[in-house]
Amino acid sequence: MTPPQGFLAEFKDAVTPRAALLVLGVLALQLAFVTSYIGAFHHPKPHDIPIAVAAPAAPAAERAAQQLGALPGDPLAPRVVDDEAAARAQVENRDVDGALIVDPAGPADRLLVASGAGASLSQALEEVVGAAERAQGRTVRVTDVAPAAKGDSRGLSSFYLVIGWCVGGYLCAAILAISAGARPANTHRAAIRLGALLVYSLAAGLLGAVIAGPVLNALPGSLPGLWGLGTLVVFAVGAITLAFQGVAGVIGIGLAILLVVVLGNPSAGGAYPYPLLPPFWSTIGPALPPGAGTYAARSITYFGGNGVGGPMLVLAAWAVVGAAVTLGSAATAPTADSRPLPRG
Repeated sequence: MTPPQGFLAEFKDAVTPRAALLVLGVLALQLAFVTSYIGAFHHPKPHDIPIAVAAPAAPAAERAAQQLGALPGDPLAPRVVDDEAAARAQVENRDVDGALIVDPAGPADRLLVASGAGASLSQALEEVVGAAERAQGRTVRVTDVAPAAKGDSRGLSSFYLVIGWCVGGYLCAAILAISAGARPANTHRAAIRLGALLVYSLAAGLLGAVIAGPVLNALPGSLPGLWGLGTLVVFAVGAITLAFQGVAGVIGIGLAILLVVVLGNPSAGGAYPYPLLPPFWSTIGPALPPGAGTYAARSITYFGGNGVGGPMLVLAAWAVVGAAVTLGSAATAPTADSRPLPRG
């Protein structure tokens, strides 16, 4: 029978240096989460929102564009286009976020917005342009050329759908690690994990698109388009997580959460699209899976797929790199690291 130990001895036996370091890592991740979300959302401010300006006469459009470009704080980035048709096409193609149609013969102009790209962005445009028009003694009428669906009044359903896909991706990869070891034993095992992740991604992409579309009637876009996007988002995030685990072991799960949740979610342009975010978050957002997925989901849903190419390439790059690193790390991983994670 083992003699009883003192409290200090029990504490040293129960709390290993590795466990202490992991707990400190969790604390750092938690503080990074708080800092990232509050830093991104506490003071949304419009900056360089791209807006087209058109008028029957070129001088009137150029004059209006100069006035909008000279506003304090640079909230708008105006560009002159030939006519109203060209301005509307730029909004629908996601080249700009709004368009001002100037009427030199009357006291009222028209503002074209697209709330499907985010209600907060269209509202910011209305406020900034409306104030500028009032300062000139003019009024503005607003037309929403790509309105969000009734079940998606704030344009957030696409964002939450993508976040759900991202969560599924890294949780699936984490479960594979917990059940069979953080690092796969060899490249064959790594390929099997990637294959299992692909099957999961196909199912998760389809079911998420069905729930957001036909079931809840929140997103009216192409079901096959959303399915394809969802499959790519889930696989990309899962492959990234597998890659991190292959390189760093169980710590890789925390690294995946840091990239996707701590940095990716607040910079995704969901609650506040990129022109309303601080520079750091608006810069990294398009390059991370949540941001690329959210932009692509809105493009598929409300803009006929216009502007979807760049975000899909970003997601494909993450998927390819994640899969390659997963296979590469498996080829060089020590055999001992392929054992399941300890329980208890």
